Amino acid sequence: MDEVSGEGEEMVMAQRPEEFVEQSEPLRRELLAHCYRMVGSVDEAEDLVQETYLRAWRSHGTFEGRSSLRTWLYRIATNACLSALEQRGRRVLPSGLSGPADDPDAPPGLAESEVAWLGPVPDAAVALETGDPGTLVAAREGVRLALVAALQHLPARQRAVLLLREVLSFSAAEVATMLGLSTAAVKSALQRARARLDEVAPSRESVVEPTAPHAQDLLRHYIAGFENADLAALEKALRTDAAIELVGTRTWFSGRTTCLRYLAHVLGSPGDWLMTPTRANGQPAAATYYRTADATHQALGVAVLDATPTGVARVTVFPGGPGLVTRFGLPPQRERHPETEESHADRAV
Repeated sequence: MDEVSGEGEEMVMAQRPEEFVEQSEPLRRELLAHCYRMVGSVDEAEDLVQETYLRAWRSHGTFEGRSSLRTWLYRIATNACLSALEQRGRRVLPSGLSGPADDPDAPPGLAESEVAWLGPVPDAAVALETGDPGTLVAAREGVRLALVAALQHLPARQRAVLLLREVLSFSAAEVATMLGLSTAAVKSALQRARARLDEVAPSRESVVEPTAPHAQDLLRHYIAGFENADLAALEKALRTDAAIELVGTRTWFSGRTTCLRYLAHVLGSPGDWLMTPTRANGQPAAATYYRTADATHQALGVAVLDATPTGVARVTVFPGGPGLVTRFGLPPQRERHPETEESHADRAV
């Protein structure tokens, strides 16, 4: 199916290019969130959004203008994602490869080079410009790591149907037009997608919004634990059944006792770590920096926390160095000046 063909398309399209740009640009962030949910990588999602706008720009004059620009752009974006997903398998977290490691004193297990990893997305990149609290909460829920990881278990077309119907609230008829399916096929695909999600994510974890005081407190304890080499602070933050995932390896740990044994090996001395609060995937997160020989702190990556009413349920640690950290609008390195610098653990998130 040619998603940029004008025949039969229902869309409101400005006749002048400048009007097209004015009307389409406000949709860029939500399209990025959609593509990210589809492919699990913000880098790839950005490329797909660029492709979407390029295709739309080239064909904007061929449409008669009978329904929304938003629907048309989602059709182009979704089909671009489906084409991209034909070329590779799903993206994973370590817990999607094997069971938890039973020896936290052993080095993390290496993963095969061909493994495609799920990546984080900065909240700022996909945040909607709206003052409606309900809309903001729904937008954050739609990019949470647990959901995006679960979506990777679905065949690409089922994934698209579920997202378009249940996250974006398009009608079955609209989704059928977008994907070139019958309405009955859309309903069937949605049923299968829901059943598969129940298999891979049978329990829906209760989470705390990243702006909530409790979530901020948990993040402060986590940051303080690393910056002060304080294992007790980390123990206070983690739930009894907490897990830690080390993306880029096959290793993840389950249970607070096991997690703390692993953390004891990496905490080092007070001042070895610096962390900056941020937000990723609608969750509290910390950009991590580690002290080097010249006393500067170089960016290592981002840790994303699953904050729940009873503590941190999961910490997903993403490597990526300065390239990842700068995506969050943060510097590639930091210098610590103890006499003047307030600990980031004491700052508001």
